[in-house]
Amino acid sequence: MEVRVRALESLLVEKGYVDPRAIDLLIETYETRVGPRNGAQVVARAWSDASFRKWLLEDATAAISSMGFEGRQGQHMVALENTPRVHNMVVCTLCSCYPWPVLGLPPTWYKSAPYRSRAVIDPKGVLADFGVTLSNGVEVRVWDSTAEVRYLVLPQRPEGTDGWTEEQLAALVTRDSMIGTGLAQKVDRA
Repeated sequence: MEVRVRALESLLVEKGYVDPRAIDLLIETYETRVGPRNGAQVVARAWSDASFRKWLLEDATAAISSMGFEGRQGQHMVALENTPRVHNMVVCTLCSCYPWPVLGLPPTWYKSAPYRSRAVIDPKGVLADFGVTLSNGVEVRVWDSTAEVRYLVLPQRPEGTDGWTEEQLAALVTRDSMIGTGLAQKVDRA
């Protein structure tokens, strides 16, 4: 695949259709300014700052924007909080609406027809496929992302993280935990 991408890039540059600096800028943007690390910073701030958490749950677009994460596919954000009794999971049943500024590019499975249909029909089965087992009695809520509304799941903060810095907390947040198909990483007590 990498060889094909390089060949296509070379051909497009050679024909004058693409400026190599534009490609470099695009890659740099998705590696350093857009992606799951941004969402992890949002989650870590919400875990460590109660007023920010409240703001995020009331107006996610503004709260996220205040951290400098905004742009295409980042408008009209809603944050969903996982609790001991409710687990939220996000899907886009029509296509692949996804909050790029906080999660980066959508994973291939997110755009797949099997995920899009099964997440609605059998959410606990999908969670099991991702290795997530919830306690009995936990309600799973599935949210359908659209062009008008995109969701960010605020996963539960792992036990044993009191006093941690936002940077330490952010390292526990995964892309999948912000979609709801995963959980935040547990603290290694070794």
